[in-house]
Amino acid sequence: MVYPSAPWNLQGYAVQTLQLVDVARVRPLVPSELEIISLLPGKTLGGIYISSYGLGSVMEYNELIVVSAIANYAGKWGAWISHIYVDNPNSVAGGREIWGLPKELAQFSWEGSDSVKAAPLGYRVIVRQGNRQLCSLNYSQQTLAFPLPFSGNVFSADSSNVLLFKGELASRIGLIRGELDVPQESPFASLNLGQPLLTVACEDMRLTVAAPEVVGNRAVEFSY
Repeated sequence: MVYPSAPWNLQGYAVQTLQLVDVARVRPLVPSELEIISLLPGKTLGGIYISSYGLGSVMEYNELIVVSAIANYAGKWGAWISHIYVDNPNSVAGGREIWGLPKELAQFSWEGSDSVKAAPLGYRVIVRQGNRQLCSLNYSQQTLAFPLPFSGNVFSADSSNVLLFKGELASRIGLIRGELDVPQESPFASLNLGQPLLTVACEDMRLTVAAPEVVGNRAVEFSY
């Protein structure tokens, strides 16, 4: 596989949902070294991020990210990605080998336009792996947006290290309506993601994903 070295510069469009996730449900998906941050009793923050990276990107591809928790390690906060899917094999290889992310291949279908309303809210994106649907998101058109910069940390891990990397985003961001459906056959159905508390759209998005740094060691598991 051929992929560029970090950082990756990506341009395009994205939709992000925010949901509360039960800590007990997500705990098995988060390395034991990370402390899950509770925003409410027994609840952490998660969400679905679906994007399309086009012209001007280091690679063109679609992406689905499942953020299942906000975590802390040695005083550093970041999001934990439990599931991630793209439709470009080079992105799979780069994500796994550079960032330690569990990227898998999937298929993306974007529907809707200003003239053809293909979904209840006007627009829909469906993500599938073969015959299995991972999720679908109906969303409305963005009507009011403001240029906003945003940066955040993300944890990942390889076989021996806890990793941390930064994403820096500049975009026109606005609130939209979103309706998420995660079928029972989906690999992340166990998170029991309900309807979004908040859904935002990112237009004219420029995203820079930095190289990871090692922030700690993984616990060694012995088998006898």
